[in-house]
Amino acid sequence: MSNTFLGMPATPPRSPYGTGNLRGDRKFPAAAHDELRNEQLRRNLGKATRTIRAKRLNVTGELPDWEQLRDAGSAIKTDTMNRLPELLEQLERKVTERGGTVHWARDGVEANEIVARLVRATGSKEVIKVKSMATQEIGLNEHLESIGITPYETDLAELIVQLAHDKPSHILVPAIHRNRDEIRQIFLKEIPGVDPRLDNVPAHLAAAARAYLREKFMTTKVAVSGANFGIAETGTLSVVESEGNGRMCLTLPDTLITVMGIEKVLPRYRDLEVFLQLLPRSSTGERMNPYTSMWTGVTPGDGPQDFHLVLLDNGRTAALADRIGREALNCIRCSACLNVCPVYERAGGHAYGSTYPGPIGAVLTPQLAGMHAAKDDPNSSLPYASSLCGACFDACPVKIDIPSLLVELRHQHTEQSGTTAEKLAMKAAAGVMRRPTLFTTAQKAAGLGRVLAGRDGKISHLPPPFNGWSDSRDTAAPPKQSFRAWLASDEGAATMRAAAEDGKNQQQEEK
Repeated sequence: MSNTFLGMPATPPRSPYGTGNLRGDRKFPAAAHDELRNEQLRRNLGKATRTIRAKRLNVTGELPDWEQLRDAGSAIKTDTMNRLPELLEQLERKVTERGGTVHWARDGVEANEIVARLVRATGSKEVIKVKSMATQEIGLNEHLESIGITPYETDLAELIVQLAHDKPSHILVPAIHRNRDEIRQIFLKEIPGVDPRLDNVPAHLAAAARAYLREKFMTTKVAVSGANFGIAETGTLSVVESEGNGRMCLTLPDTLITVMGIEKVLPRYRDLEVFLQLLPRSSTGERMNPYTSMWTGVTPGDGPQDFHLVLLDNGRTAALADRIGREALNCIRCSACLNVCPVYERAGGHAYGSTYPGPIGAVLTPQLAGMHAAKDDPNSSLPYASSLCGACFDACPVKIDIPSLLVELRHQHTEQSGTTAEKLAMKAAAGVMRRPTLFTTAQKAAGLGRVLAGRDGKISHLPPPFNGWSDSRDTAAPPKQSFRAWLASDEGAATMRAAAEDGKNQQQEEK
């Protein structure tokens, strides 16, 4: 009889360090500091987010069962995460039965290699793309360009970002940080043959983009898309969009390659009834998406005749293994949390350094790519990029408790950081607070801090090692007299006796 050691259970791998777009070059405070100086950016963001917020409130207020829809969406996604492996296997089986081919990618590197191999097999040197967060996450465009394949973004906002050699700054509206004058300049500079008299009228800008893209739609044989939903029951994939570019990409080319994060699967076809109400109202403030495309495998003589589905992990299994943090995988990428976040509205999406900005990005990015993959990992600052005001939780269509998840990630960051000055300070404070005599002495000593306060009674600058605290917040000056000292004084005793007497009198009057 032999013994076989299978090894100890290990945490699933996260997205490989240095790949894709899940980590910035700087920590959030430093990046946000620079973005806050850009007054044009703040005006663009403020106007756009206010407009989307107002539209969303109008259309969600129309539904008497909006809260019930949110509950249903949350329940469906939670059920999905609880049995994700079996649902993914069912999805693979159904897609294969309908003539599609399913590929499994452990991370972005594998997904990029799979897509590149599939495009090469067609002989095409170009691909047209539907807006996709997953392909942005793994850096697919950059990978294709490095091997001589040109990707063309067909979503208007993604096209603006691509032509500007920029990065998206919003989940739904990637070019939200650009205004129409900037877009006009980008088109004049980057689109071949554009009319030099092009003005900044939105309809004229859209027409210029349409003329540029129409040739690509008609001549490119390979398309790459993401997916909003994948239905395990039927093998159906779905993309929702507002411009019709997605419909063109999904129907005209010979080959369609869809890259879908494994968390996008839904159990049943009827689940779309819930999410096709939640998503448009929460994202664009519309009652329904102008274009809702659904396809199941390959239909002979209709649409792409070669369909490939790439199921992407890239740290999602690691997030799923986190008993608390896995709730973030319920996200349907509506961006409602970004539009109500006071931090995002002022700092913008680029400060987060990730494909996923805003509150949900501050949760999801560290889970997918880790917070301690390198010394001073920029992702370690993301859980702190929030005021914890709770507006994101109120806006989330599937009720993800983002503030609680941020607090949990802060806890995980503290636990994994080892011995730090902050930990030593907290340990010392705990030792003082456990000893009444020391605590009383410390309170008296704290009164000396009044000399650091300004005329407004606030301390704006603390000496090291406490300057990290005062860099981002003011501290109220200590009172002249502590509560304990006041309570022990004649004034305190008299006030307490008077309060007790008032309480007795009130009880007698009530009787």
